[in-house]
Amino acid sequence: RTAEAVKITENIFRAVNIALVNELKLIYDAMDIDGWEVIDAAATKPFGFMPFYPGPGLGGHCIPIDPFYLTWKAREYNVPTRFIELAGEINVSMPRYVVARLERELDRRFARSLGAARVLIVGLAYKKNVPDIRESPAFAIMHLLEERGTRFDYHDPHVPEVPPTREHAVYRGRRSVPLTADSLAGYDAVLLVTDHDALDYGLMVERAGLILDTRNAFGRRGLASERIAKA
Repeated sequence: RTAEAVKITENIFRAVNIALVNELKLIYDAMDIDGWEVIDAAATKPFGFMPFYPGPGLGGHCIPIDPFYLTWKAREYNVPTRFIELAGEINVSMPRYVVARLERELDRRFARSLGAARVLIVGLAYKKNVPDIRESPAFAIMHLLEERGTRFDYHDPHVPEVPPTREHAVYRGRRSVPLTADSLAGYDAVLLVTDHDALDYGLMVERAGLILDTRNAFGRRGLASERIAKA
């Protein structure tokens, strides 16, 4: 019983802290403050601060799911789980924020609507350098784009083809498109969801008209451009 509680506690710790920095990202975005820069500066404190980083939403088989096993179990004991549930609400809302930010940038830069745009989603796996797509926020983003009539493709060097999934069967068999100078020219925006190390970040900076970076992947690599926006 203790071992199971340890596992869930560790997952909840990360879920809550990720939700906190995701919420701070929304606030700092409204204030035109770089949330990643704030976190990195705060992490220089020698004690009392552990850096967590925002993103496009949670994925994997642990953090998005396991905390809510405890919320379900806690109901048997009439114990509220407000922290866990609030963290879940914030993290689940992030794909919608990403799409809204993409819409804003397309309109501001090109006077183009989301429905008229072509978008390349870069990264389908839920975290970098793995082929695991379980609970990936990329699927929620794809669904939201589809609702708006946006034409989109995806590129992921670790996921050449979308396998069968329970919740996203409509995307089964969809294949990763090449990431080349010619292919990038065909898209209005690149939406970076997963920051795989194998991606050609320099090529994207050179050829993409707009990059929406949900991981601060370009900033971490010292790549800067007016065409990059963080989300």
